[in-house]
Amino acid sequence: MTKNRFAKRTDGSLAGGQTGWFQGGASCFTPLARPTPQPAWRIILLGPPGVGKGTQAELLGEQLHTCHLATGDLFRAAKSLDEAGRSPALRNAVEHMKHGELVPDETVLSLVRERVHCLKCSGGFLLDGFPRTVAQAEALEKLLAAEQVHLSAVFNYDLPVEQIISRVFGRLTCAQCKTVYHTAARPPQVAGYCDKCGGKLFQRDDDQPAAVKVRMDAYLNSTRPLIEFYRQRGLLLNIDASGAPDQICRRTCKLVLNR
Repeated sequence: MTKNRFAKRTDGSLAGGQTGWFQGGASCFTPLARPTPQPAWRIILLGPPGVGKGTQAELLGEQLHTCHLATGDLFRAAKSLDEAGRSPALRNAVEHMKHGELVPDETVLSLVRERVHCLKCSGGFLLDGFPRTVAQAEALEKLLAAEQVHLSAVFNYDLPVEQIISRVFGRLTCAQCKTVYHTAARPPQVAGYCDKCGGKLFQRDDDQPAAVKVRMDAYLNSTRPLIEFYRQRGLLLNIDASGAPDQICRRTCKLVLNR
């Protein structure tokens, strides 16, 4: 695989389009030339929590030469910012997260609007964590239409619930560069420490059993209807999320490149 120019650097800082995604405002990244005649892919990633969307986004970014834009990463980063560094939408989102509540549709949409330059970037995007509801999808559709941006596809990763639970409960995240590991499927070379930057690994709050149940219930009630929403628009590609990450990535690329 080629080197991902948008990947987090070994010192934990961000490169490329992800910088604009985290900072908001008018900043944007001018992408490097992509292989000719490869298009700029604009893709939404769907699937239940723990299915491996973040890992696939990292691998797909290398293969499709585009940037992973994750609202979950944005929310988690917002917690570490001081009050002055947060936009009104970020402050609102953090308050809801402090109380263990899901961030409302309008707040999430406001965050995305603040970063519309990332969706317009000629490098394309892999959008992970948004939209989560049909209402968000309809709002995103209007936003993209206003900017004359067209989706390439929507990937729906599917995996039996028992396998998802196994993945989530063994998942570890690097505190510095956010690389994801798994105690069984993708263990670090040195237990408790990241292979890439040496940062300490931890289990995220939303990977705890009680949080996983809340996230699964939210997915079944709100996010799953998105599958039909995007199927009706001819954008949906269902992908079997079983197997090793590289296998799933090859399976995904084969589908999208033959689209």
